[in-house]
Amino acid sequence: MTSFKDRLNEALIMRGIKPAELARLSGVNEGAISQYRKGAYKANQYNLEKIANALNVPIPWLMGNDVPSPFDGISLNYRDERQIAADLEKMLADLDSQNTMAAMGGTVDDDEDRELLRASLQATMRLAKKIAKEKYTPKKYRQNKE
Repeated sequence: MTSFKDRLNEALIMRGIKPAELARLSGVNEGAISQYRKGAYKANQYNLEKIANALNVPIPWLMGNDVPSPFDGISLNYRDERQIAADLEKMLADLDSQNTMAAMGGTVDDDEDRELLRASLQATMRLAKKIAKEKYTPKKYRQNKE
């Protein structure tokens, strides 16, 4: 069984998230995240749920249990990640226009709400890209051939 600190560090690397950003996205104190990463403490259930949600990983995996990794299977390459980042920035810029925000019934003024929106859109776009790659990539070109 892998340790919580190892899985936390792996998830941060795989998601490309810095500890400070994880603290902001999860609402867990940055000092606590630092201690979790060192293995000095284990997260309580409340913080564990918040961290798992922010990293978009299953809690049992994050706890170190022997369950399938959320990073197995089809992976995104640098070009995919760059395209997602560009599309995400365009989406957020489009949301800032008055016409779009008026249609949604308001604006996203709070920085925390904006970051949650960004994280949610990014996770959704990554998942959509993975599903599309899995569906449309011929088997002979897949990394994990079936």
